[in-house]
Amino acid sequence: MKIYVDATVMRDGNGSKEAPYKSINAAAKRAMAGDEVLVFPGVYRENVNPVNSGTAEAPITYRSVKPLQATITGAESVKNWQLYRDNVWVARIDNGVFGTYNPYTTFVVGDWYFGPVDKHTGAVYMNDQQFYETTSLADCLAGTVYARSWDREHSIYKWYTEQDPTKNETIIYANFQGKNPNNEHVDINVRREVFYPQKTGVDYITLSGFNVNKAATTWAPPAAYQDGMIGPHWAKGWIIEDCDISHSRCAGISLGMYEDPDNNHYFTYKHVKSPTQMERDTVCRGQYHGWLKENIGHHIIRRCNIHHCEQDGIVGRQGAVFSLIEDNHIHHINNMQELAGAEIAGIKIHAAIDVIFRRNHFDHTTMGLWCDWEAQGTRITQNLFDHNYAPEGTAPRLDGAMESQDIWVEVSHGPTLIDNNLLLSKDSLKIPTQGLAVVQNLILGSFTFVGTGTDYPGPGEPQPRFTPYHIKHRTEVAGFMTILHGDDRFYNNIFVQKWPATDPAPEDNEEVGTFVFDDYPTFDEWYRPFKPLEGKAAKEHDMENLKEAHFSHLPIWASGNVYLNGAKAWKKETDNLVNTEDQVEFELVENDGQPQIKTNLYDVIGDYQSGIINTDILGEAFEPEQRFEMPNGDSIVFNEDYFGNHRGTSTVAGPFVSEKAAREMLWMKE
Repeated sequence: MKIYVDATVMRDGNGSKEAPYKSINAAAKRAMAGDEVLVFPGVYRENVNPVNSGTAEAPITYRSVKPLQATITGAESVKNWQLYRDNVWVARIDNGVFGTYNPYTTFVVGDWYFGPVDKHTGAVYMNDQQFYETTSLADCLAGTVYARSWDREHSIYKWYTEQDPTKNETIIYANFQGKNPNNEHVDINVRREVFYPQKTGVDYITLSGFNVNKAATTWAPPAAYQDGMIGPHWAKGWIIEDCDISHSRCAGISLGMYEDPDNNHYFTYKHVKSPTQMERDTVCRGQYHGWLKENIGHHIIRRCNIHHCEQDGIVGRQGAVFSLIEDNHIHHINNMQELAGAEIAGIKIHAAIDVIFRRNHFDHTTMGLWCDWEAQGTRITQNLFDHNYAPEGTAPRLDGAMESQDIWVEVSHGPTLIDNNLLLSKDSLKIPTQGLAVVQNLILGSFTFVGTGTDYPGPGEPQPRFTPYHIKHRTEVAGFMTILHGDDRFYNNIFVQKWPATDPAPEDNEEVGTFVFDDYPTFDEWYRPFKPLEGKAAKEHDMENLKEAHFSHLPIWASGNVYLNGAKAWKKETDNLVNTEDQVEFELVENDGQPQIKTNLYDVIGDYQSGIINTDILGEAFEPEQRFEMPNGDSIVFNEDYFGNHRGTSTVAGPFVSEKAAREMLWMKE
């Protein structure tokens, strides 16, 4: 059945084409499996709450009749501004509009939030430009540049809020820098979410072609309720496609957590257990809450433009398993730099089990993609990462803000596969982890946090960060182990020292290449202590004798890599190309607004080629004893490049099959 919605009709109807509903929520109460909700152009100021599930064969589809012409927003327009003083105007908002959730009394706070607790979940926008919140009316009046912002030009637009309890009103002051807000389009956040079931288990929903914006979302850490502007709220089989998603105060899309009353911001409010412990508890408690392959995940997010959110474009803890995230443009995330903490990225997923990230473009984000814990069966392939670092002249980030890099894989046991990507930012991979396969990438930045970043400092005994691994291609926990580091493979990559290096420390390393693993063993070196027992039954004393070997770094494999402009190879790598004489020029330029490479890279590489890599060559990740394979268990042959071109029987290093392919447009603009 088709159900019609049109915000512009004179009177609310019955959902027929002749008499459409005025609100999407009215249709959402009625839609059943197989129904299609067709939404005509207009602005829908509501939080859509789907109540019924579709099925795999008959999903419930919400479709914008004209792509991106139907807008669902969590904001309300404000037209009653009064001039206060100079460039600052004031509006008084009756608190009745907020219901039980007032974004102007609710602060961004929670587990793993490290920023100052003085930013509200509310926000002010003029012509879709978000203003910067101040903590005093004087600062709002001053309207000075916020030097940490990645968009300092617009950081002079400020707002400040306070309450008038005698009139039950929220008072908002805003510095419009000489403009009359009553002649502009001015919005404020009102609703916490925009398209989000209030109950869990609403399966098989498709959201297609909408403009979704401006929600007063809350901080979304991994061991607490994770809301987002859009999300399935602990369900299965959602498709979010062809949408423009922007201006969430925290997360744009959430694929994450249910609300567990016994473990919701536990550290923030009870303090007595570490947040890492509560994350482990969350993994185990997830089984009780239905975290099984049959029940949760299997979502698709595709062809969306996700931008100008201040925590994440996409966030998720456990709920993203077995999902596909492809062909999205994720950009300008956390550029305001008002929030800080360990949950900020273009995409931040905990437990990306069998999740595939492919053909996405990450740019101008504080961090591109962050896979934290349990990146088991995760594949990151054919993505473009660029400009994921602060612009020149930006002031140092807030205390507690995370470093910038293209990809961060943290405290996972793998197997995590990173292949055929362009990593073009100053820091390419932050990898306090193990069980990686890095194949056929172009890497201009450094590796950081190699061999570190997994233990808490402090007096007393070391506190190793034990994290889980799982039954192959399942969510059930197979075991827990700390991170030994290593168990990594590097094949057929191109490393170019694009930026000069000054700091060699593992945490802040700026030198490019695999040399950071120089003190790691080859497989034969690692296996040497165990070899005398090969084919024999171990005795009790062998456990003590092998203790050091059991907790030593795991081995490294490397072959077929190219190192240019001073990039350094792992000293035990034997088959590679190291060119210290020729200078490689490399620039990412725009051609009619689309990114393209300008380089002499292939002149320098010449005719150096390597063999085709496959799953058998990569072997198994150590702890889960799982191969680098497809989610269905199929082997992978890396015979396709960034564009899907076929490689043949041998290949040049890097993500392109040829110099000609490298000249093509890397990403088509929306």
